[in-house]
Amino acid sequence: MQHLPGMNRFYRHYFPLYPLGVAGLDLRGYDLVVSSSSGYAKGVEVDSKGVHICYCHTPMRWVWRYSDYASRESFGTMQRAVLALLVRNLRRWDEQAARQPDQFVVNSTVVAERVWSAYKRHAVIIPPPINVDRFQISSTQDDFYLVLSRLVGYKRIDLAVKACTSLKRRLVIIGDGPDRARLEREAGPTIEFLGRASDSVVEAYAGRCRALLFPGEEDFGMVPLEINAAGRPVIAFKAGGALDTVIDGVTGVFFEHDTAQSLAGAIEESESRAWNPNVIRLHAERFNTAAFQERMLALIEKFCPKLTAMRTALRNSAVA
Repeated sequence: MQHLPGMNRFYRHYFPLYPLGVAGLDLRGYDLVVSSSSGYAKGVEVDSKGVHICYCHTPMRWVWRYSDYASRESFGTMQRAVLALLVRNLRRWDEQAARQPDQFVVNSTVVAERVWSAYKRHAVIIPPPINVDRFQISSTQDDFYLVLSRLVGYKRIDLAVKACTSLKRRLVIIGDGPDRARLEREAGPTIEFLGRASDSVVEAYAGRCRALLFPGEEDFGMVPLEINAAGRPVIAFKAGGALDTVIDGVTGVFFEHDTAQSLAGAIEESESRAWNPNVIRLHAERFNTAAFQERMLALIEKFCPKLTAMRTALRNSAVA
């Protein structure tokens, strides 16, 4: 498919052909295949003696939540009719493809629920790896809140802008995207847009902020744990992956409704609490890279005993 005209630019337009591309992958002779999928990779066929473990980030959004997807796009009547037909066919393919993996792995409880709803398959929850060593607890704290995100509509950065403008709290926004111009028009004088920033700048702001504002619903959301690794709390919308990663009153606080007023109330609540940076950091360390590797290897060894034998032989060789 990489040879199709304009593939790099128009890859989204070729979506009806992706099932054929996946079917063309020759994975014969492999004992183990691990796929990382939010779309088509789950549909690969492996050797009859092989094991397929699929880390599913979410069932296809544009198939299983098509109405939400279509509502954000400016499709014409004919486009909507054609897309609806293609999506129906793709959903049938996706249901069949979901039978291929021997085991589904997901990153959060909410995604496990979606996998069951869409495919009637049980999934093991293994959170993704967080590079906690990248962040350190700062000896100083500044008087600002932080947003670290792409500036797109579903991230709901508008709630953070409106809440901090109404409360006259300083908010630093790191990230860029198509919503930036609109957000800048809505922002008051206490809101600062830094755009894209280097890792060192992100790490410095992460350690010194009062808290991270996380107003959107995510499948998992790695940023809250990265900020926790810097010892700072999170103020998150009570939905999605945040339910698995934020401990209310210990590593952050939730706000119940997707409104600026609800977020503003949570900001004021967080200011009335005393936060322990060391406790918050310890929580983030439970999601570090080593923990992810250990959980994944334990699952893989359950399905692929040959890997266990290989690892045992390597350990014995190293000792010898």
